[in-house]
Amino acid sequence: MSLQFYSNILSQASRRLAGGMLATGLALISFGLLIYLLPRLFATLAAMVFFVVGIGTCITAIKIFAAQRHIDKEINDKPAEYRENVRIHAENHYRI
Repeated sequence: MSLQFYSNILSQASRRLAGGMLATGLALISFGLLIYLLPRLFATLAAMVFFVVGIGTCITAIKIFAAQRHIDKEINDKPAEYRENVRIHAENHYRI
């Protein structure tokens, strides 16, 4: 393959990269301008996001507590496989 082929590929890649960077820059500038011009709207949107995420977190925590309670209940409801007030005496047969 010739040097011209690689030059064309590099040229296309750099143009695509520059185009992507330009689009990202313009989007950031416009987003910043919108926040500057409409701060109450974006504050309200941010508050709504935090509220919804907070509710989701609380629901998840309640589900975890309920699952843990269910697990503890199952462990404690199993019949005891041992007898209470029974002592095991083992004699030490090892001589040192």
